[in-house]
Amino acid sequence: MTAALIVLLVIAGLVVLTLIRTVRIVPQANAGLVERLGRYQRTLSPGVALVIPFVDRLRPLIDLREQVVSFQPQPVITEDNLVVNIDTVLYFQITDPKSATYEVQNYIQAIEQLTVTTLRNVIGGLQLEETLTSRDEINAQLRGVLDEATGKWGIRVNRVEIKAIDPPVTIKEAMEKQMKADRDKRAAILTAEGVKQSQILTAEGEKQSAILKAEGQRQALVLQAEGQSKAIGTVFKAIHEGDADPKLLAYQYLQMLPQIAQGESNKVWIIPSEFTQALGQLGALIPGGNSERK
Repeated sequence: MTAALIVLLVIAGLVVLTLIRTVRIVPQANAGLVERLGRYQRTLSPGVALVIPFVDRLRPLIDLREQVVSFQPQPVITEDNLVVNIDTVLYFQITDPKSATYEVQNYIQAIEQLTVTTLRNVIGGLQLEETLTSRDEINAQLRGVLDEATGKWGIRVNRVEIKAIDPPVTIKEAMEKQMKADRDKRAAILTAEGVKQSQILTAEGEKQSAILKAEGQRQALVLQAEGQSKAIGTVFKAIHEGDADPKLLAYQYLQMLPQIAQGESNKVWIIPSEFTQALGQLGALIPGGNSERK
């Protein structure tokens, strides 16, 4: 009984082991390669699959999702003989599991070496300034070369990104000094522009003020002239309408003499002859005037 029980247990174990090796489950977004007696037989898609136990061998599953690989910074020499360290990130996806398994031994290492080689070729044709300002162009060139080279491996390169470009320390210091000088220059230019605008506004204000002041003086002179003109016209009209005689004119001239004498430059006075006659007549009217003359 004991020997028969042991035989039954062994047979049951073999059956279970056979079932386990026969039924295989492939997870989603994965692929499995089946080798029969060491030769590639077929590719298993996600789901349940049956294989021949002890004859077929299922290789390690291959991830079909997009993968991200970050490589260590690589020293690269630019066209102007400067060494820069470039850190890159690669996004790729396996499209053909069979080619990725049998066409290259280690596709991750192969992609890394290919990326480094391509990066050195691309950066070697650029100067440092172009390298720092042309990341998009460098990424596009890297992606084109890598995608073409990895196509035979069943791999599609979706994107290549440069994370960092580190120039030498001396170049960094020189760039920082240049940036500081540029900032100081822009600050000086902005300050000068501000002073210029302020002076322009001040000059415009003074100009407008002078124009308004001159306009005011002109209007004042015009109004004063118009007032004097009207006053002269009024006096002239009154004289003609009143038929003023020489006596009255002499009396008016005597009243204007103090105002004429106020000017500092008035040293010579011109007295009309009519005024002399009128003044004689006016003196005759003053009491005691004739007696004094006698």
